Amino acid sequence: MKTEISKLRAVGGPFNPDYPEMCYSGIQLALTTAPAYSNIYVFTDATAKDGHLKDTLVALIRSTKSTVNFFKTVRSRRRRRSTGGGTFNDYKDLALASGGQAIQVSKNQLPQATAIILDTSTSALVTVLQQARNPGKPDSFSFDVDASLKNITIYITGSALSFTLKNPNGITQSHSQTNGALAAISTVGNLWRTTLNADRASGPWQISITSNNAYTVKVTGQSTIAFIYDFVEKFEGPHPGYAVLTGRPQAGQPATLMLPVMGRKGPDSLKVKEVSLISVTSSGSVVADTTSMGDGSILVTVSSVPEGEFVILLKGTDTVSNTDFQRQSTTQMSVSKVNIQATVSSSLEPGKLFTLPFSVLTNGDGGDYTINARNDRDFKMDYPKSLTLKPGKYSNDILTITPPPETLSGTDVTLTLEASRGADSNYVVLRLSVLEKITDFFPPVCEIINIVDACPHVSQCKDYVWEVSANITDGNGTGIESVSLNQGNGTLTKVIDSDPAQYRYNASCCAQVFEMVAVDKIGNVGKCFHSIVRSASAPAPKLSVLLILSLLFSVFIIRPN
Repeated sequence: MKTEISKLRAVGGPFNPDYPEMCYSGIQLALTTAPAYSNIYVFTDATAKDGHLKDTLVALIRSTKSTVNFFKTVRSRRRRRSTGGGTFNDYKDLALASGGQAIQVSKNQLPQATAIILDTSTSALVTVLQQARNPGKPDSFSFDVDASLKNITIYITGSALSFTLKNPNGITQSHSQTNGALAAISTVGNLWRTTLNADRASGPWQISITSNNAYTVKVTGQSTIAFIYDFVEKFEGPHPGYAVLTGRPQAGQPATLMLPVMGRKGPDSLKVKEVSLISVTSSGSVVADTTSMGDGSILVTVSSVPEGEFVILLKGTDTVSNTDFQRQSTTQMSVSKVNIQATVSSSLEPGKLFTLPFSVLTNGDGGDYTINARNDRDFKMDYPKSLTLKPGKYSNDILTITPPPETLSGTDVTLTLEASRGADSNYVVLRLSVLEKITDFFPPVCEIINIVDACPHVSQCKDYVWEVSANITDGNGTGIESVSLNQGNGTLTKVIDSDPAQYRYNASCCAQVFEMVAVDKIGNVGKCFHSIVRSASAPAPKLSVLLILSLLFSVFIIRPN
């Protein structure tokens, strides 16, 4: 990975204004190509010039549940220039939405700040707590540390702040004590990094932060006690179940989640006490009803989802150590009065227009809603720029997307479709595939046209060779992609490069089996096979041997008088 990173070269910047800082485009590429739940790290010294992608990034973050961390270096005054198009607060917003950090340092401090990459590039990483205060105010945050948690680290971002850490036994440590009874504390730029000592006590901890400026606090560690979640809706039919929902849950309506939970010795080693939806920026929360579905899955229902941004908090007891634990999801979610639906029923074809029907509904105010769509391949799209909605009634329309004719079969494209009015919006993220339509269902035809076989018995094969000639054609199909030997130790040569193509195979008489395989551009396979294996009878003896045997036989049967 280091070798590949070292090959990267930056373009743009203050000395090359033809390449503006398209930071969000890079993040969009990472979010659409990396697996879900990835950690993404962004290094920049400027604000983004493609700020129009911010809402798309939020949708992709919520869809993939990936975490985005920003490392922004501060420019010197000599190089400072206009950074219209966004501010550092935009990076803070995206970092908070994904459960990441927005770190601002000088270039000399950057190596110290990247210690967070080592912290997060580890297995079994879990989030215990994440909160934000904007505007800042003095506040205290409690969290449970269970016996399974290792390498516990507290991250605080902000300026002009102080904090005090307290363990379950009442022992405290101030931020000014770099190596104290509870933790090792370091600071770089706007980041405070606190690593709890290995002999930390299990139980309820507390961190009290004093600041009038905006700040965030996050507690992470390593543990096999974890959970994932999805918002779902129930469906009926011959095989009823729950389908995963994309987009934001509906405001003022009940919501259902599915939480698979993992424990140190399987899900049975946990006792779940509470699942709640909590606000990240305040102390508000909604406690949910839970139902065990077996195999560690928990069905969670809430009568009403809280307003504003929220995350999922899971509390319980680890029965292995008999200590209380808590885990928190990282990706923020919020409700919307807008509902947008779109279903993909088939794949795209290169050069062909594809029609995608979609529907939009609002349970809020009626009126004109802005429609926006983007895809990560820059395929041409046409769609209505707005829809007029009436409350409680779906409005239907279509989006068309056309992959270029040269698009390779198997190419994936991520499409984000959004509907918004004022501050309210919702989205759907669709992953489409471009596949060449298959019309060739017939394999290539291989016909042996000549065999030159003057081979003796295999016991005498060493000094002899044999030969096969064959024609290969794909007729009106897609064409021959490859021709190769599947069996045989001889030499295969193309003699005539036309249709049909002619191949010649030469081999020692000791290599008695020949099989040639032809594959067309769709993957259909045709074969030619020939064998010169003789029957298993012994070779005919030579005349001199017969004569000797006859003489010996005569000696035995002719007796003297």
